[in-house]
Formats: sequence, C-alpha cells, structure tokens
Amino acid sequence: MNFDAKQAQAARQMQETFAAGLQQAMGALANAGASAGLNNTGFTLPDAFQAGQAQPPLQFDPAKLQELQQRYIADASALWNQGLQDGADTLVSSDRRFSGDAWKANPVSKFSASAYLLNARTLMEMAEAVQADAKTRARVRFAVEQWMAATAPSNFLALNAEAQQKAIDSRGESIAQGITNLLHDMKQGHVSMTDESVFEVGKNVATTEGAVVFENEFFQLLEYKPLTAKVYEKPFLLIPPCINKFYILDLQPENSLIRYAVSEGHRTFVVSWRNPDESMAGKTWDDYIEHAAIKAIDVVQEITGAKTLNALGFCVGGTILGTALSVLAARGKKPVASATLLTSFLDFTDTGILDIFIDETSVKYREAEMGQGGLLKGQDLASTFSFLRPNDLVWNYVVGNYLKGETPPPFDLLYWNSDSTNLPGPFYAWYLRNTYFENNLIKPGKAVVCGQKVDLRKVDIPVYLYGSREDHIVPIGGAYASTQHLPGKKRFVMGASGHIAGVINPPAKKKRSYWTNDKLPQGKFPATQAEWLKGATEHPGSWWTDWSAWLKGHAGKQIAAPKTYGNRQHKVIEAAPGRYVKAKA
Repeated sequence: MNFDAKQAQAARQMQETFAAGLQQAMGALANAGASAGLNNTGFTLPDAFQAGQAQPPLQFDPAKLQELQQRYIADASALWNQGLQDGADTLVSSDRRFSGDAWKANPVSKFSASAYLLNARTLMEMAEAVQADAKTRARVRFAVEQWMAATAPSNFLALNAEAQQKAIDSRGESIAQGITNLLHDMKQGHVSMTDESVFEVGKNVATTEGAVVFENEFFQLLEYKPLTAKVYEKPFLLIPPCINKFYILDLQPENSLIRYAVSEGHRTFVVSWRNPDESMAGKTWDDYIEHAAIKAIDVVQEITGAKTLNALGFCVGGTILGTALSVLAARGKKPVASATLLTSFLDFTDTGILDIFIDETSVKYREAEMGQGGLLKGQDLASTFSFLRPNDLVWNYVVGNYLKGETPPPFDLLYWNSDSTNLPGPFYAWYLRNTYFENNLIKPGKAVVCGQKVDLRKVDIPVYLYGSREDHIVPIGGAYASTQHLPGKKRFVMGASGHIAGVINPPAKKKRSYWTNDKLPQGKFPATQAEWLKGATEHPGSWWTDWSAWLKGHAGKQIAAPKTYGNRQHKVIEAAPGRYVKAKA
C-alpha cells in the first residue's frame, strides 16, 4: 500500500471512529438527560440525537479531515516521545483542571491528561469539520463538549493525581468526607456549589428593609423603605425573571441593585414571584401578564397615586414587561413612562447555544406533556443552564465535593443560583413556541396575549437596553435586537462579563467597564450590535451610574418621601422579603 493510500485509510478510520464515538455520546447524553436535566426542560437533545434512532452518516470536509489527521499523528507522536522522557507539560499547564503540582509530579497522570487534551482538541476540530448546516454543526459541537467534559481524567479518582495525593495526605479522610458530601447532595437533589448552610434569605441575603404591600397567587409586591428625605414622583417597579428568585437583585447591601435604586431617591417596588406548586399547574403566559405584570403596575399606581411609573425587567422579566406594555398599548393605556430591559429578549433571532435544543418535535412534546397542565421542575431547568458550562458549573464541583472531600466556599450568588423555582407547564409551553421557536413577539399581530394582538411598535416610550458582552443566556446580539422593534427614544449599553456578573456590578467595586454610543444620527440604531460597537466608547467601572443618570431624567420632580408603606387600600402584610421567596422548589 502506498503512502497516499495509507493516509486515506487512516483518514477514513479516524472519521469512522469519531462518527461512532459521537453516535455513542449522543445516545448516552439522550439516555442520561433525565439525570442531567437536559431532557426535562424543553431545551432537549434534538431528535437526531436520541438513542436508538437510525442516524445518517456524518460527512466531513475532506481537506480539513486530512489536515487534522496529519496534525494528530504528529502531535500524538511528539506527546508519546515527551511522555517517555518525562518532558514538556505545556498541555496540562494550560488547563486549570490539570495545572496542580500533583499532575506534573506524576508522569502517568501528566501523560493521561495530555493525551486527553490532545484528543479533546482534535475531536472539537473534527466537529467543526462536519459538513452540515450551522445548527446541526452546533449540535454536534455541543454533544462533543459534553462528552469530553464528562470523560476528563480529573473526574475519576483512579486518574486524578490531586485527589489521590489528598487522600494520602489526609489518611483517607478526604474520601470519607467526599462520600458524606455525595450522600448530602443526593438528599438535597443537586450538586452543592457553595456552603448553603451559611445563607438564609432575609437574614444575610435579601436584607434591604421593606414590606409586602400586596399579594395574589402569582406574586407578592414589595415596597422598600426610602433612604433619602425626598423621592422622585414617579415610582420605580422592578420585574425580575420568574425562573429565578428576585434576590439576585438584593444579595448583599454592597451589591444590591434594589438598594442602589432606593439610595438614588426612587420609591422602589419589586415583584417577588411565587414558587409554583401543583395549585398553579394550569397557569398560562396570559395569567402572568394580566395578573402579575399588569396587576403590579396597577397596584403601584394605586399606592402612590402616580399617573405613570418607571419599570425595569430583567431577563425573562424583561420579556414579560415588554409583552405587558404591548397589551396595555393595545388597550389604549400608557401607565409606564420609561422601561429598562436588562439582558432581555424581545427578538429571539439570536438565542446562542440554547437554539440547538429547539425544534418542532421538542416543542410539540412539551406542549403534549405539560401544555394543558403540569409543572416544569426548577432543578431540571437549573441543571440545563449549568450544563451549558459543564466544566465550571458541574464537574468542577463533582471533583471538589466528592473526589477531594472539600466544602465549596460561601458565595451568595451561587447560593441564589441553587435556589431554584418551578414553572407552570402551560406558561412554559407557550413561551417555548412563541418565543424561542417561532419568535412571534416581533411579528405584529402574530401573538395574541390577554385578548390583544402583540405589536411592539406601539410601545412608544423611552427605553434603556442593557446587554452583557459575554452573556451565554442572552447573547449580546439578542439583547441588542430589541432596538430594531421599539419605536421610542432608546439608549443601548453593553457591559463586560456575563449574564449575572455583568448586571450585578456596583460602582463601589470599580470593576469591569461598559460601552455607550452617543454618535448615532438622530438616535437611529444600526441593524447589528457589531455595527453599533464600531462607534461605541468604553468607560471604566459600572454601567449603573449611566443608567441612574438616565432614569433620573424620566423620574419627574422630587417630593417628600413617604413615612409608611402602602396605603389604606394596600396595607402591610409582612416584612420584606416576604414568605413567597422563601418557598423551596
């Protein structure tokens, strides 16, 4: 056999091995979906990935495949020679999973980690070489990422040099503690990301002083005690995402967006969503718009006597707020003077990695399963989002908690992240089809909510739009897309970091930076965020100060701060943060 024929045979073998391995990985992911949370959320592995189904053979770009095959053989040969000589450790040093001294001190461990990293890199490059449409290629890439993250040698005690060294140094105590940690997490139903025993809602998180002044079966309305002698005449209402608890906006006094708004002189109200139980299993998207978002606006007006108020929606809360404003506009009402949308979708064209889980079959399945009633369990949805970053949010804690017997350090944000919430099935099924799948909110008249045709062109109010540059939940392009559908005067700001860290960035920390673009002709926004960014200016520090200045321009004059919470019609029910936020999923 000549050299070219040998190369061709090697290339075919490499392709067949990858295709078979990928098929096995996809089947394993589909079968393991229930435990990982991937198959219980609507963000499911698509039909093409389900185990037991016939798969068309994967096709690869021949030129790329040959290049990869040649490079892999060269790199594998070099790694073998280095391994035999206990040579360079460049590969393991570049990955924090294997950067510890124990990995470098043990030639076998170092070689196994280096071989794994070489294989992982090659498999990811082969995923990119798959000849298919962009969505299919993204699905293949995701499956390979999950597979490689799960099979890292660091995840197994028999291969993890650091865990072995710790077991020796502790005389086995780390293994005993790891088993204790595993049993504890099995009992609580999720992997511990932080020491949850340190935190208590209302005691050392969600501590801004206030009171519950209204409640129904969907939410409690919190009013916060003023921190200034005068407040702006237009009250301020925050609508957080209903897939999480509101206190991400009120973790600690020094990083609380709620406290910041109060300290800036705004009479502040917050929606605290009820954690749905079986009694809410039939609630719909319409219910959340009519009886939560719109009701909260009405109650704030009733308490304050204000003709208009300013409102903020965060993540799904922004989608809910935008929908509610469209419904109100269709009714000829305009109770909101300005809106702030933080990392929110109205246009679901660019949903990033989540797009790979959405297709007609998966949406229909969720509609059949829970469209008429049922609950989407909070932990299932939380698990899905964790597996979008498996090394950081899953396997990192598996290794630390169970193999090394460590207790993760206290971290308020990760405590909040583990405090999951359920969702009513009909609400979720409508949301999947009309937003992620069909993108109906931006199609005038296509979506009908509360008996009204949604038309964002009627939401003609000033809007402040914020997106985070590294957001993997609401990509920056998705956050920016709202500028193309809202007709009022707009300001778009991009912050550094991700979905949560970018938003929760108080000025006192003097961290990160944000970008603005004041050079737009007559306030017109270009079609894409990339075009907007070309004329943007970077500013050090927090975007909160920019937003505060903007909000004050829409808040009206200052008046004496109220001495009491609520009014005669809406009296104090209990102290903030209320009991709804304390209910566990």
